[in-house]
Amino acid sequence: MRAQTYLLSFLLIGTLFLAACGQGIDDPLNWETEEFTFTDHNNEDFGSSDLEGKVWLADFVFTNCTTVCLPMMANMKGVQEELQAQGLDVEIVSFSVDPTVDTPETLKSYAESYDADLTSWHLLTGYSQEEIADFALENFKAIAQKPQDDDQVIHGTSFYLINHEGVIMKDYDGLNPPVEDIVRDAEILVEEAEG
Repeated sequence: MRAQTYLLSFLLIGTLFLAACGQGIDDPLNWETEEFTFTDHNNEDFGSSDLEGKVWLADFVFTNCTTVCLPMMANMKGVQEELQAQGLDVEIVSFSVDPTVDTPETLKSYAESYDADLTSWHLLTGYSQEEIADFALENFKAIAQKPQDDDQVIHGTSFYLINHEGVIMKDYDGLNPPVEDIVRDAEILVEEAEG
């Protein structure tokens, strides 16, 4: 009888251990992000120190975009609404890839045209074209190039989910985002942050 009790205890502990291991993000990217401080849509400093201990979603857009940014902004708005509906405290950060055009005022007006909730959505500028190109490539492995004599910027269309330690865990298609997957993964990261 004692042997059966030990065996049951062992199996129970093993099952709990495996269940706990399964709670993490599937195939995490684990890309570190560097510290940054840029200028937000309120013309105030905003950066990694403001995101410390928080889960956040990031993307790269610009206000003069005639193609991919329009659906990306609408999709991010939809993701924001779903995160809020689930009671998840997730910040959103959109980095402008056209900083000479995208002043804080321009970004704020742009976000408001999408009815974005700017209490948790931060649109950033305040750097040079070269700086954002380097930042996007080095941290997010994303392109952000503005060809000469062109008002459009070539840039990545992914949404990135970053954990409370500033590590990029997942990327998703920003043009056709898997909202349920993003919410599920964000919930896991929020629980880890609170744990």
